[in-house]
Amino acid sequence: MAQKLITFAVPCYNSAAYMRHCIETLLSAGEQAEIILVDDGSTKDDTPAICDEYAAKYPTIVKAIHQENGGHGEGVNQGIRNATGLYYKVVDSDDWLDEAALRTVLAKLNTLTARGTAPDLMICNYVYEHVEDNTSHTVRYTNVFPQNRLFSWTHVGHFRPDQNLLMHSVMYRTQVLRDCGMVLPKHTFYVDNIFVYQPLPFVKSMYYMDLDLYRYFIGRADQSVNESVMVKRVDQQLRVTRHMIDCQDLDALKGQKKLRSYMLHYLSMMMAISDIFLLLDGSAAAKQKENELWAYLKAHTSAGVYRSIRYGFGGVTNLKIPKGDKLVLGGYRLAQKIFKFN
Repeated sequence: MAQKLITFAVPCYNSAAYMRHCIETLLSAGEQAEIILVDDGSTKDDTPAICDEYAAKYPTIVKAIHQENGGHGEGVNQGIRNATGLYYKVVDSDDWLDEAALRTVLAKLNTLTARGTAPDLMICNYVYEHVEDNTSHTVRYTNVFPQNRLFSWTHVGHFRPDQNLLMHSVMYRTQVLRDCGMVLPKHTFYVDNIFVYQPLPFVKSMYYMDLDLYRYFIGRADQSVNESVMVKRVDQQLRVTRHMIDCQDLDALKGQKKLRSYMLHYLSMMMAISDIFLLLDGSAAAKQKENELWAYLKAHTSAGVYRSIRYGFGGVTNLKIPKGDKLVLGGYRLAQKIFKFN
């Protein structure tokens, strides 16, 4: 049997209300796709039964895996362990893919693979669908990447702060994820940042298509990116940030200036986000955690990496001036209005 072109991993946790729409959009890829539905110990609804129903109906495309609750990251890990596709994409069960864009992307991957020039990373746009006010916002990379050709890190332009690569925008070659030793922490939210960040030094070739592929719902009260939820789960954000500090020695990338620069930028953003949510908490314990995180960064990176982050974008949220915290939160509220990120 020919290798599948792509594996879609769909971590599902009590998602019976919306997972069918997600799965149906993936099924439009037909037999070139493998869809792994990972039921993450769902007990409150029909999620396990829906996974089994699709596996029975589409036995050559859909696999159902039932696991004890391990969190989103363990769902992704389970997908990587069982994937047989050349490429790997995570699609959350409450999101979906645009079917026309998906057909175009997979056709291009087929062509590149047939030529023996399959890239390590395929990148497309993603769209925030805002539930509350019924608006949408597309994140595209036309100013960052060359379009419709293979390229490497030397050809990459400048990322704006609202333009990071996210899980939504990437399809990694499955072998790249295995080569970089990707194992996401269990019972931890926000691990999608690790998923995108850790494999980057293993990516030698990329391809970008200016297509709005991934549709991402945002604004539901129970979402992990809801602000009040993020404040409550700030310890998980800190765990992810520490993992990212540890998983790559950025000084080892000095010969790859643009890759190192982007990874520094991403790590700076993670430090800033961690700071913001500790400031929103506002307690003395949160202030202590903020100081501990910066001390961890200093202890686990070189002086050069620490300085780049402390006196660059990452340090903007850690102002050592009177009323600095208020200034930071004011800036955050303004950015939130402009970019509508949660």
